[in-house]
Amino acid sequence: MSTSSENKSAADPSYGAEDIQVLEGLEAVRKRPGMYIGSTGPTGLHHLVWEVVDNAVDEAMAGYCSFIQVTVKTDGSVEVRDDGRGIPVGLHPKFEDLTAAEVVLTVLHAGGKFDGSGYKVSGGLHGVGVSVVNALSTRVEVEIDRDGSRHYMSFKDGGNPDEKLRKIGDSPLDDDGKPVTGTMVRFWPDATIFKEGIDYRTQTLVDRFQMMAFLNAGLEFSVDDERKEKFEQVRLRYDGGIKDFVNHLNASKEALFEDVGWFEEETDNEEVEIAFSWNSGYQTDGIHSFANGISTTEGGMHEQGFRTALTRTINSYARDKNILKEKEDNLQGEDIREGLTAIISVRVAEPQFEGQTKSKLGNVSVRSLVEKATNDKLREWLEEHPREAKFILNKALQAAKARIAATNARQTIRRKSALDGAGLPGKLADCQSKDPDESELYIVEGNSAGGSAKEARDPRTMAILPIRGKILNVERARIERMFKNTEVISLIQAIGAGIGEEEFDLEKSRYKKIILLADADVDGSHIRTLLLTFFFRQMRPIVEAGYIYIAQPPLFSTEVGKSKVYLKDAIARDEYLKTKPNAEFQRLKGLGEMDAEELWDTTMDPERRTLLQVTVDQAAIADETFSVLMGDDVESRKKFIQTNADDVRFLDI
Repeated sequence: MSTSSENKSAADPSYGAEDIQVLEGLEAVRKRPGMYIGSTGPTGLHHLVWEVVDNAVDEAMAGYCSFIQVTVKTDGSVEVRDDGRGIPVGLHPKFEDLTAAEVVLTVLHAGGKFDGSGYKVSGGLHGVGVSVVNALSTRVEVEIDRDGSRHYMSFKDGGNPDEKLRKIGDSPLDDDGKPVTGTMVRFWPDATIFKEGIDYRTQTLVDRFQMMAFLNAGLEFSVDDERKEKFEQVRLRYDGGIKDFVNHLNASKEALFEDVGWFEEETDNEEVEIAFSWNSGYQTDGIHSFANGISTTEGGMHEQGFRTALTRTINSYARDKNILKEKEDNLQGEDIREGLTAIISVRVAEPQFEGQTKSKLGNVSVRSLVEKATNDKLREWLEEHPREAKFILNKALQAAKARIAATNARQTIRRKSALDGAGLPGKLADCQSKDPDESELYIVEGNSAGGSAKEARDPRTMAILPIRGKILNVERARIERMFKNTEVISLIQAIGAGIGEEEFDLEKSRYKKIILLADADVDGSHIRTLLLTFFFRQMRPIVEAGYIYIAQPPLFSTEVGKSKVYLKDAIARDEYLKTKPNAEFQRLKGLGEMDAEELWDTTMDPERRTLLQVTVDQAAIADETFSVLMGDDVESRKKFIQTNADDVRFLDI
């Protein structure tokens, strides 16, 4: 599955103007940008870059691109260069006066992706891409090197032609004396649409392109930021591909063995590549799947095929080697997956994604391919690596014992709940509404703050659950320990949807807003991170559904006349000081300092409160983040904090 430029040859499939297919117009993009890029905040702003880069990655997956350079300019623009074949420049057969390149930039759903002759496989948003970027920019410039000539065109004010495509000279020559090929797109996002500011975060770009580099072995990315006082450049290339991806995700964990397992299989229209390793951790959610370079966070047929075959193959091997005796039960999937880190990457000519977000793959044929590949190739790997196989089975057998202990603990809790009546924790002040769509659960740090929150709340829709101290760090604990932790049990009972990958049922959640309310200091941050780790590891669908929010209590207060002004953090305080330089500020020690009225006014009133919604856009990065922050590797945690300390408002976990 190499993407090296060595694959370019004289036998290229035809890729000309006739390959650019047109589905519909571009009229609605500026009116409803959120439909196309998700939001007009920082997430949507960065999405513009993803759209342009996706086109270059399509070229890489087809074997015609080996280098992509992304440069953030000082004027707020972003430039993307690749060494692919260049967008076709001939006249489009369905448009009398437009070249194929102009169609790509101005017509929604235009791209070389729809009939199979342009690209065998493709990611992106089905060709919506560059035209949407054009619609949401004040200016776009395009350079194309193709057939020995350099072409140029530009657009302004949301996609209006400024200069039509024209030849401006010959293409430069490469080291072998041949004309270079490729495309350059530079765009200036429209500040009237992105009203929160045109402020790209370098680390967000690096994280995204690092994942793409892992998924495309040999493809090199250069991320350049010219805004810094000292020019910053990050180069990303992984010749080991997804094997390097597994090593990267396991960097803060203790691997059970050194070499990452790997195998691949392909048919005429589909390819699968899988890399895997086990570590000493207790998590069972370490499978990350991708289809045509797109993160399938909800899994799909490729994940289903791997999970089924993994469980079958490991059990078969264990019985053949007499590690599992005849009378012993089979290992369950969760036993085998404990500590597993695996990357599943498939490429499909006609992917069937469920939903606009492309978060679940529906191709049944892919499941069959992945199952067969795993049955055959994983068994071969186990036979060839008996030492590693022994480590895996010992780990799985220990996990099975822990699972049985957890089941006994779970049954004990259920028996106690039945005796208690409703099964809800005694310290929960529940809301009157039984409609999850309007019900909110505030998880409040400390009994004192919990008391104020109970008094302040709207009892019809707001439930309050006080927690005492810091809950169990689930990153370092098996599930049976969780069932011995009072605070964890209270959370499970209050939400009512179960726990763990096999049992959790999102439909049973009693609340669709779960709000973490902790102090705005270091201890409060630690408690929030412990809670987020718990939800991500044990109730991940509730995070993916967008049910988890973080309340924003103020950190400072000041007297202005007879009234009190509250400010969220040091940034807000500094901004306030610019207008009123002589106010003296008091740093709030905690939520317990506020009476019920103050807590309602500053933090809980739906008309005035600020809630930060927690999302998981890239599960593999989130997995790595929690492993680093809550794991045992102190150096990795220190490095992460130093890297992100100046810009934590963009931390998307």
